[in-house]
Amino acid sequence: MQSDSSQRQEVTPVLVLNDRDNVAITRRLIAQGELLGSLAVAKGSIPAGHKVAIRPIKLGDPVLRYGQIIGFATKQIEPGAHVHLQNMALGDFDKDYAFGADARQTDYVDAPATFLGIRRPDGRAATRNYVGILSSVNCSSHVANVVADVFKKNPFTGTDPLAEFPNVDGVVALTHKTGCGMTGGEPLNLLRRTLGGYARHVNFSHVIVLGLGCEVNQIGGLLEEQRLVGRVRSMDIQTMGGARKTVAAAVEFVREVLRDSNEVTRQPIPASELIVGLQCGGSDGLSGVTANPALGAASDMLVRQRGTVILSETPETYGAEHLLTRRAVSREVGEKLISLMDWWDAYFKREGAVMNDNRSPGNMAGGISTIVEKSLGAMAKGGTTSLVEVVKYGETVKGPGLVFMDTPGYDPVSATGQVAGGANLICFTTGRGSVFGCKPAPSIKLASNTAMYQRMQDDMDVNCGEVLTGSETVEECGKRIFDLILRIASGERTKSEEFDFGAAEFAPWVLGATV
Repeated sequence: MQSDSSQRQEVTPVLVLNDRDNVAITRRLIAQGELLGSLAVAKGSIPAGHKVAIRPIKLGDPVLRYGQIIGFATKQIEPGAHVHLQNMALGDFDKDYAFGADARQTDYVDAPATFLGIRRPDGRAATRNYVGILSSVNCSSHVANVVADVFKKNPFTGTDPLAEFPNVDGVVALTHKTGCGMTGGEPLNLLRRTLGGYARHVNFSHVIVLGLGCEVNQIGGLLEEQRLVGRVRSMDIQTMGGARKTVAAAVEFVREVLRDSNEVTRQPIPASELIVGLQCGGSDGLSGVTANPALGAASDMLVRQRGTVILSETPETYGAEHLLTRRAVSREVGEKLISLMDWWDAYFKREGAVMNDNRSPGNMAGGISTIVEKSLGAMAKGGTTSLVEVVKYGETVKGPGLVFMDTPGYDPVSATGQVAGGANLICFTTGRGSVFGCKPAPSIKLASNTAMYQRMQDDMDVNCGEVLTGSETVEECGKRIFDLILRIASGERTKSEEFDFGAAEFAPWVLGATV
C-alpha cells in the first residue's frame, strides 16, 4: 500500500494498494477519457470505489488487489478498463498456510490507557449497565417485550420510568424465533451457549429469563448446563398462570432490582479489560481501503494495551485465511481456522450454494467483485498482531490479543455471537450505510466514505473517508477510533444508542432442522 507521506503529497484519481497490483481503486467517480495519473486513460465511466486495470490482464490471468489474488480475468482486459463482474470471476488457487510464519510478539505499551467503566462485584469491567430480559423460546417473546416496554420512555409525553435511576442504561428484552421445534445436540447447545453468554454478560446488572414451559429449550436445562442457577431469575408462563401474571411478576422483579442496579459508580479501568467485536456490513470497494484498515490500526492499539479484539464472519474470511494462519501463534491455532473453512465449504455444498454467493447486491454495486476481495478487505479490521486463539460461536473469549470466532457473515448473527462471547463493545464498519445496534454492548459505526457519512450523519459515528482524500492517514484515523472507543466505553452514547437500536438485532445462529 502507498505510504502515508505519498498519499499526502499527491492525491491522484486512483489509489494503488500494492506494487504487485494490476488494478487500482477509484477515489471518486471517473469520467470516460480521464487521465488516471500516469497509469492509464479511463475507457469508460467508473464509479467510486471500483477497480480499474492499470496493466494489461490476459484471459485467465489473476486479478491482483492488496498484492493478493481476488479472481481471474474472464476476458482480455486493457489498461483503463473497468474491472468488475463483467470481466472477472472467482477461481481456485493455491494458498500457503505457513502456520505461524508471521507471528510476532506484541510490543505492549508502558503507560496503559484507561476508560471510565463499571467494576462488577466479580471483578469484571462493564461499559454499560442494563437490566436484561431473555426469552428461552419464541413463545415467551411477546411477554418479554411487554415487560421491557413498561420501562421505556414515552416519546410523546416525555414520561421516563427510569428517571430516578440515572445510572441504569435501560431495561432491554432480547427475544428470538427459536427454542422449540428444533433438534437437540449442537443446535440446542449453540442456542444455550448464546443465551448463557448474554445471561452472564458484564453489561447486565441483573437478568431474568422467561419461558413458556413446554419448549425444547427448558429453562431448567438452560440454567444447569450454563451454570446459571442462582445467578439469574427465571419464570415460565404456564407455571405462573398465564401471560398477564407473568408480566406482572417480571415487572415486579425489575422494579425490585432497579435501585440496586443504579448503585454503580464509573471509575478508571485499564483498556486491557476491553473486549471489542469487529464487524463490517453493507461493505463497498472503499471499506478495505479506509474504514477497515483504520479499524485495524485501532485494533492494534488496543492489543498493545493488552486488550482483546474479536474477528469473525468465517465465510467472509474465505480466500484470505492463509494470511491469518501465517499470524497464528501455533500450528494448532492455525489448523482450527482451516477446519472451520472446511466445515463451511461442506455446509455450502450441502445447501447447494457456493461461497462466492456470500455477497449482497449492495456489496457488488459498491465495487466488490468476489468473496475473496470482500474477505481481504474485511480481514483488515483485525490489524496486524498475532492470532492467539480460534473459538466456537458464542464461546467465552479469553485474550489478550486477536481472537477469531466462528460466525456466519450475516451481521446481526455474527455480532450476537461476539457479545455472547464477552464483547463489551462493537466497532462496525460500513460503506453502503448499515444501521445497527447491539444491546447490551454499544456499537460504534464507521463510514468508509465521506458521501455516505454526510448522507447518514444521524447513524454514523466516524467518517473514515478522510483517508481517501489524503487529509488523514490510516494510523491517524485509527487513533481517532481508538480514542472514541475509550470515550464510548466511558459512557458516551453512540448514534445507534441515541436512536435506541440494539434489541431487535439480537439474532442467535440457528442450526439444524426446524421440525
